[in-house]
Amino acid sequence: MAWFSKKPRIAVDSEPAAEPQPSRMQGLWAKCEQCDEIIYRQELEKNWMVCMHCEHHHAWTARARLAATLDPDSFEEFDKELEPQDPLGFTDSKKYKDRLKSTRKNLEENDAFISGVGRIEGHPVSIGSFVFEFMGGSMGSVVGEKVTRVFERAFELKCPAVVFSASGGARMQEGIFSLMQMAKTSAAIARFRTSGKPYVSVMLNPTTGGVAASFSWLGDIILAEPKALIGFAGPRVIEQTIRQKLPEGFQRSEFLLDHGMIDAIVHRKDLRSKLGQLLGMLG
Repeated sequence: MAWFSKKPRIAVDSEPAAEPQPSRMQGLWAKCEQCDEIIYRQELEKNWMVCMHCEHHHAWTARARLAATLDPDSFEEFDKELEPQDPLGFTDSKKYKDRLKSTRKNLEENDAFISGVGRIEGHPVSIGSFVFEFMGGSMGSVVGEKVTRVFERAFELKCPAVVFSASGGARMQEGIFSLMQMAKTSAAIARFRTSGKPYVSVMLNPTTGGVAASFSWLGDIILAEPKALIGFAGPRVIEQTIRQKLPEGFQRSEFLLDHGMIDAIVHRKDLRSKLGQLLGMLG
């Protein structure tokens, strides 16, 4: 018998290795993506998920954002029962319906958008916010429907509309059904404008693709958080397409403000008061 076919003389441990126990300190601390400072997570959450050392705006959940923006106990959620379907039977590395199922279970959200009505410093608003954690905040047919209903509800109630956008764009798993939402939401805004009430669009990091190319850019007032990536295609894709080096900070909110593409950059801690001021003036 050849030597390489012989069984090893060293005994193999058949017992499975014990899984490491989670540390009691796990999750108590966070590392800033910008300055690498280690921050007590509870303090970071109290500070609107903004680093106390460098003012970097970390990702913030949609529900926490809505709770911090709206008057206490004023939010009434609508359309929570709407769930995306799989009209194309789409499969990539995973079936779309399976991806939806696992994402719903992990996030306890039905899709990438939360909408409803509430008040900001006493001003009634129809409001919505993207859930970026849900498939990159991509816009499928249900997200487009919920965004449309934000403006339809604002039209019926004769109140301003506010939308927080954070999205990678149209959801490829729904193909043309997703792209149709760009026209659908834009048409809803055109109808809403006949009411004479303002639409405030707040762009977060990132706001790209079909979301940026439709309703996010159509606000009467367009606000953005510091250093948010905003644009249709990403800088790397543009550089590879035009084969030119882009300017420093291209597509960041500061660059867009300098070039007149947005109206203001607002720190997260000031956003509620800024929205209240705008709604008081325009609403």
